[in-house]
Amino acid sequence: MTNYMLEARDITKVYHSEAGDIMPLKGVSVELAAGELTLLMGPSGSGKTTLLSILGCILSPTSGSLQIAGYSTNGLSAEGMADLRRRHVGFVFQSYNLVPTLTALENVMLALDLRGASRAEAPDLAWEALAAVRLSHRANVMPSKLSGGEKQRVSIARALAGAPSVILADEPTAALDSENGQAVMALLSEVAKDTRRAVLVVTHDHRTLKYGDRMIRIEDGRIASRARRRSMSDAMLAPAAA
Repeated sequence: MTNYMLEARDITKVYHSEAGDIMPLKGVSVELAAGELTLLMGPSGSGKTTLLSILGCILSPTSGSLQIAGYSTNGLSAEGMADLRRRHVGFVFQSYNLVPTLTALENVMLALDLRGASRAEAPDLAWEALAAVRLSHRANVMPSKLSGGEKQRVSIARALAGAPSVILADEPTAALDSENGQAVMALLSEVAKDTRRAVLVVTHDHRTLKYGDRMIRIEDGRIASRARRRSMSDAMLAPAAA
């Protein structure tokens, strides 16, 4: 039996305006299995960003259901959504989102503080997270002194801190050159092998395909195709418009 860390069923999102309703998601279902890296691909305007925000408990769907680590978001208040997000979701951003006045270690400790870790245990947990991304030797370095690849590895360490059930990465290779992009995807693939978590990477970068266990393609607010690594074909994965 597959152990799903995240299950989204028939998710819709509708925005109302005087010009008419806008519906970026039209009944999307997604499952993220523990121990797997899933790629979410699709052209601009396909609904990727809206879906990622809903899966990360930043937005609430108009209809449908979402469960993360067995906890349903149905009926949760804004505070309840934030608490679920803090405890069970880690984010990796394209632009890193590191605090420039904090060292790499302090950036990770800040994430642990938000997740409720005690001040006594936070330093050791932060060191462990940096060691997991092979960056403990840069723990006391400020972000301005880190390369782009190192900044993204700190971002991944921050996402790992506190052992979230789901890691959501939004275009993690977009700001990196080919070598660093490949290194970051290899690291995320390694992180995804932990059977206590699932990893979702939103990407336009077709060089990432070899790292995914599964690929989901979204178009016009609907799931257009799904494939496992062994059946991913060049025809099905033709580059989408940026």
